[in-house]
Amino acid sequence: MRVAVVNETSAVDKNPFIMSALEGRGLDVVNAGMAEPGEQPELQYTHTGLISALLLAADRVDMVIGGCGTGQGYMNSVMQYRGVFCGHLLTSLDAFLFARINAGNVVSLALNQGWGWAGDENLRLLFDQLFTDDQGKGFPAHREEPQRASRDNLNIIAGASHRCMNGTVKRLPAEILLPAITHPAAAAALGIDTIADEELRGALQSRLR
Repeated sequence: MRVAVVNETSAVDKNPFIMSALEGRGLDVVNAGMAEPGEQPELQYTHTGLISALLLAADRVDMVIGGCGTGQGYMNSVMQYRGVFCGHLLTSLDAFLFARINAGNVVSLALNQGWGWAGDENLRLLFDQLFTDDQGKGFPAHREEPQRASRDNLNIIAGASHRCMNGTVKRLPAEILLPAITHPAAAAALGIDTIADEELRGALQSRLR
């Protein structure tokens, strides 16, 4: 599985903990946001939500691990985009249920609020339950079929209610779009010039001119 880690400025100090907790899981992990304080352009959760959605739309990753101080801002930011299914995960039980019931592709973590002692161990336990072969299986067993149907319906709703990504890129103001696609780690992970989707590639290239 291809996984992106996308940190914004308020929780950039937690990036090493996230990267460490993902090690040894057989994942292809890319650090696509801020890794150190002071990086420019400085990314807010409005930027990291967009980066996350672009990475998914460009088929660069299968899942994004993000968040912010509380996890709420990033979750609301990333959910504005088509094809994004985000869970706000605080515990390993949240991760267990999200993976099996919702089978989402974005995780929002609270990286300051409630971090506390052994916060790094909580991350490891959470990821133990998130990365499972039972993704989308459903829970409990007698609810598997209606949960799968609901997940399929979310795809239909998202397709009807959200703009396609290339249209979104054309309409976003520069102060939101440009920091997201020019931040060095995000730009490297996105690889605009080699995106297979011609319309998305063209929309992004035109905004960089």
